[in-house]
Amino acid sequence: MGTDVNTQEFSREDRRLFREQVGRCTEAVARMLANGLFTDQGNPPQPLLGMEVELNLVDRAMNPAMSNATVLEAIADPDYQTELGQFNIEINVSPRPFVGGDTVSLEQALRDSLNRAEERAAGTDNHLVMIGMLPTLRQEHFAHQWISANPRYDLLNQQIFAARGEDIELDITGVPLTPGAESERLHTSIDSILPEAACTSLQLHLRVAPEDFADHWNAAQAIAGVQVALAGNSPFLAGRALWHESRIPVFQQATDTRPQELINQGVRPRVWFGERWITTIFDLFEENTRYFPSLLPVVSDDDPLEQLEAGTIPELTELRMHNGTVYRWNRPVYDVVDGHAHLRIENRVLPAGPTVVDIMANASFYYGVLRGLVDAERPLWSQMSFDAAAENLQAASRDGIDAQLYWPTLGWVRPDELVLRKLLPLADEGLQAFGVSSDARDRYLSVIEGRALNRQTGSVWQRASVQAREQAGDSREEALAGMLREYIERMHDGAPVHTWDL
Repeated sequence: MGTDVNTQEFSREDRRLFREQVGRCTEAVARMLANGLFTDQGNPPQPLLGMEVELNLVDRAMNPAMSNATVLEAIADPDYQTELGQFNIEINVSPRPFVGGDTVSLEQALRDSLNRAEERAAGTDNHLVMIGMLPTLRQEHFAHQWISANPRYDLLNQQIFAARGEDIELDITGVPLTPGAESERLHTSIDSILPEAACTSLQLHLRVAPEDFADHWNAAQAIAGVQVALAGNSPFLAGRALWHESRIPVFQQATDTRPQELINQGVRPRVWFGERWITTIFDLFEENTRYFPSLLPVVSDDDPLEQLEAGTIPELTELRMHNGTVYRWNRPVYDVVDGHAHLRIENRVLPAGPTVVDIMANASFYYGVLRGLVDAERPLWSQMSFDAAAENLQAASRDGIDAQLYWPTLGWVRPDELVLRKLLPLADEGLQAFGVSSDARDRYLSVIEGRALNRQTGSVWQRASVQAREQAGDSREEALAGMLREYIERMHDGAPVHTWDL
């Protein structure tokens, strides 16, 4: 979805041609896999750590600042880009080797970059926030006028509503702030996809050899629930206390192209966990082609099959565009660099923040456990059903550190116990296999251990802070703004969230 789209209207013929072209692109992937045309085929690439971090903008009063164009002009750094909402920007962190001490150097580079960006944003009277969901967002901030100026966002908005045929309904019943309290509910209709912009995430990329892709994707799916339970940072939206990781249901509902009748028929949603373990990346591209109609049917003049026959690696423009509008929590990525094609997994389940060291810990835990599972003698996904992995993600999103997750050999277990008993040693082994230094492993995995021992994530701290402020007499609006102000101070201090007191 980073591609600029200039077309503003699509004809029926555009959609027919796009479907045909996506089919030819999918066939091209099959031929490339069969003929060993991916640059990493038979030769696993050097591990690189790449990430994207989505950020929110606030003003002095902690309200959303609709000023991303102004802030980006002040930052003047090509690594920073627009996002869907005018209160969002994104930083793309260039991939670097995931070996030795380079992991720690990436932390420092990210911290320096964010500090520079914050200093320049502050010059425009705006501030950056790394958080999974901005707690001061209210329903009026989802009006169409606050979509970013780039035409592709407005066009995506138009196409989703054209496919759906009615306003988007958000309906989420939250987890009570205190035991025995009444659950809060967000139930409203929205006439734009801007609730999607409320979902600010940390996206992790890993380049893999084609023959290893299925194992890595299956492993990433299997641990998605644990990732979310240990990193929840999105408990509030529109003044309500919702799930510990409310990004998950909000994103699912905000981009749903299905009216209720199609949901009743079992039509697949565009925000999709999937429905089965896979044996090749081709399974995913084929599912995208078979199940999902186009949203942005922009057709190029390229014929990917003719390009292959001529000895040229195709860009597969239509497949990549279509793939970017199917929102898998672990998305397959086809890319071409300097005429060479490669494959990546984009992990999308994690929220942004709270601090740089927390982000690095989340990334290290993900990469380490992923590698540990892929290297294991018996695949984890041969020991649990796909439905169990999907249910783990939903339970973790709702209940966070208090969730009950299913894990082979353990049965039902809390995520903190699962991490301490099983996954921390596995993550350490995996990072060591990647070549990560012992100093880096100790630094980041100790943060995950601290969260599990203290049972405190960003979401747990946010909820406790708001509860304490309300008990001291603040209104909900005052409590959210006060909590966010303190959150930003602690974000800049840089201590990991499990050490934050009230």
